[in-house]
Amino acid sequence: MRISVEDLSVTLAGRTVLSGVHLLAAEGEIAGLVGPNGSGKSTLLRTVYRHLSPSAGRVLLAGRDLRSLTPAQRARHIAALPQERGDDFEFTVREIVAMGRAPYQRAFAGEDAADRAIVAAALDEVGLAGHGERRFGALSGGERQRVLLARAFAQQPNVLVLDEPTNHLDVRHQVELLALLRARRRTTLISLHDLNAAASLCDRLHVLHEGAVVASGPPREVLTPALLAAVFGVRAAVVPHPLTGDPLIAFDHHTPVAADPRD
Repeated sequence: MRISVEDLSVTLAGRTVLSGVHLLAAEGEIAGLVGPNGSGKSTLLRTVYRHLSPSAGRVLLAGRDLRSLTPAQRARHIAALPQERGDDFEFTVREIVAMGRAPYQRAFAGEDAADRAIVAAALDEVGLAGHGERRFGALSGGERQRVLLARAFAQQPNVLVLDEPTNHLDVRHQVELLALLRARRRTTLISLHDLNAAASLCDRLHVLHEGAVVASGPPREVLTPALLAAVFGVRAAVVPHPLTGDPLIAFDHHTPVAADPRD
């Protein structure tokens, strides 16, 4: 299913955080959100998975306004991996992943054989088969991220919404997690700080700056030296990656550039 945002604005505590945002993640496409800190990426994602309500505009799932769906219906279609993880440290890995089946279960019914099979398949997909009885709190950061991704997979959504899923991961675990997303090819809206990771992973990028989308399109069209200077305040060259051919951003770490989105 495709997910689109139309003329979205969000006001928090009297301050406009997002204004007139339009963006798209087509069916089966990985669409990335990039932008400086404070540009509105997390607010936008929270609005997409209905943790926040917009002051104007709408979010559409396959052309249907998300406000017309019940919370359970939304949860069957959209799985979110927010930055704020909650306090799940006393649960086992299997218990965490099984939470993804909640939207499909009747009240007090508990899980059935089909739920257990889906949970086991999700754990296997992220490379954690046989780890179901380990305590979540005893895992490494990379393992926790894979568990949370397995929970999202167990939810069997049409759309994944991921807010900085590689944050605090070492390079190996970043590569493993992004490879999982590539292999899954589910409609995905993801925010990333690492522009090179975004260029490698995403089919489409949306660049946010000061609450507005200032550029959208394929990574090699969006990530230009002029945009990097104007939005991120950095001097950089964009060249083909020697191993993959993806756009590779080589930053000049000696010469800062004053950011000005009007440039």
